[in-house]
Formats: sequence, structure tokens, C-alpha cells
Amino acid sequence: MKNLILLIVFFSANLFSQSTYEFLKLDASARSASLGGAFTSNVDDPNALFYNPSAIYFVENNAISFGFLKHLLDVNSGYLSYTPNIKGIGKVGFGIIYTNYGDFEVLDEYGYSQGHFNANDFGIIMNYSDRVRDNLAYGFNLKLIYSKIYNYNSVAIAGDFGFIFFSPEKQFCAGISALNLGKQVKSYSSLKETLPVDLRIGFSKKLEHTPFRLYLEFIKLNESSTNFFSRFNKFIIGGEIYASDHLTLRFGFNNEKRKEFKIGTTTGTEGFNIGLGLKVSGYKFDYGLSSFGKIGALHRVNISMNL
Repeated sequence: MKNLILLIVFFSANLFSQSTYEFLKLDASARSASLGGAFTSNVDDPNALFYNPSAIYFVENNAISFGFLKHLLDVNSGYLSYTPNIKGIGKVGFGIIYTNYGDFEVLDEYGYSQGHFNANDFGIIMNYSDRVRDNLAYGFNLKLIYSKIYNYNSVAIAGDFGFIFFSPEKQFCAGISALNLGKQVKSYSSLKETLPVDLRIGFSKKLEHTPFRLYLEFIKLNESSTNFFSRFNKFIIGGEIYASDHLTLRFGFNNEKRKEFKIGTTTGTEGFNIGLGLKVSGYKFDYGLSSFGKIGALHRVNISMNL
């Protein structure tokens, strides 16, 4: 039984790497996932909250979005983002992220069932943003994180910080953010683990006289590297094609995920993403498909609207 618990702790705390609370790195929305995660320079979606807290300054007031993700191995995730404008306070945002790892059976040393338990992660995000000048905004998130596995639980406090420049005339955005800066205040055991810190820089530009917006993003710039330029090997390229006022087609390529999910010496569709968005009667429906190659694929759906 002890080995089983340790295995579950390891899976939850190390979903795709060696730091804890890896659920914070999951792409929250179908739209951002279909762009490969290149969302640090987005200014028209409340889910930008999860990538760059400063972007919320430019997002419409009272925008709300919620969605669902069925992960590999029957792991399920959900999220909610909301951007109210509270009088006397200014532009704020709220977010929730939740991941459930399923139901597990407890066995004693003889293999007899002793009941069941589940494992889950939960995060609450509170956002504030304001402008430095007309086209430049700053913002920060406060994150409260809770994780539970059997009789073990963990609590952490973290913050996100960011700046974003947005030129409506040129339809150009540039953003920088530092995510998950914080620490565990209560660990699963006596060993306190690090959080998945991520320094990002992103750019987006709608090409003049075309229905196309291009996204370019560099992630994990805080991680050690052999030289300065090799830090930029972890990049994402995405695009949106505005087929009509009601239909948007999307694609994305994440070079880091392509390397992470490569099996053996050959590569397939790892790191490639596609999706679409539909606008119907004031509602926005988004779908995203992310390929992990031979490992499998993830399907995401979400709905957004203005209250």
C-alpha cells in the first residue's frame, strides 16, 4: 500500500516534469490549446488570465468562460475565468482551475480492499491589472493552491506578474509574464517541492489586409541553458484564420511539447494542435485538439460570453 500511495503522489505532483502542481501548466482553454499555448499576448479572451495577468486590462468587462478537459488516463480538468469591473477598484479577474485524477482502491499488504480514495488539485486565482500608459498595462495574480492525495495534502501560495503592450491601430501585441512564483506553505511530507515557474515572452500580429493573426511565443526562459540563444529553443507558433464573422480556424505548434512527448528516435504529430471557434447569438464555442503523438490526444471544449 505504501508503494501505491507513493506512486499516486508522484503521478499527481509530476504530471509531465519534476516540479509539483504540474496541473498549473495545463492549457486552460480550448482556444489557447489550439494555438499551442501561445496566449501571453492575447487581449480579447478572459482566459488570458492564466497566461499573462496584465492582459485582463484590455479584455472586455464581465467576460466569463468555462471549459472541460478529459486528460489521458481518465484524468479530468475544468476551469472558470471571469473579468468583472468593480466600481472603485478597477479591472479585476477571477479564475479557478481544478483537476481530478480519479478513484483509487486502497489495498492492504495481503491485497484485500480497504476502501477507495481520490486525488485532486485545486487553484483559485485573484487578478488585478491597470495601465502604465494608454497602450501599456501591468497586472498580477495571487494564487491559492491546494492538493490532496489520500491522507496527504499540500498548500501553496504563488503569484504571476506581467506586462503587455497593445496597439489597436497596428493590431500588434507584445507581452511578458512570470508564472507560479511562490512556495509551498504545507508539503505532502517533510520535503518541500518547487513550483513550475515559467518566464514567457509572446508576440501576436494581425497581418494587414488578411484574415490572419500570427502568434509567436518563447517559454521557460528562466530554465538553465548551455548558452543565451539556446533558451529560445522552447518556442510556440500559432495562428488564427478568421474565415467569417462567426467562424475562426486555429492551429499551433509547440516545439517543447514535441520534444517532451517524442518516443524513440522518430517523431509524429507530437506538439501539433488544431481547433476552431464559433460565435452564435452572443456565445463563443471553442474546440481544441492537442496531439501527443503515440501517447494519445487531448480534446478541449469551452464556452465564453459577456454577462
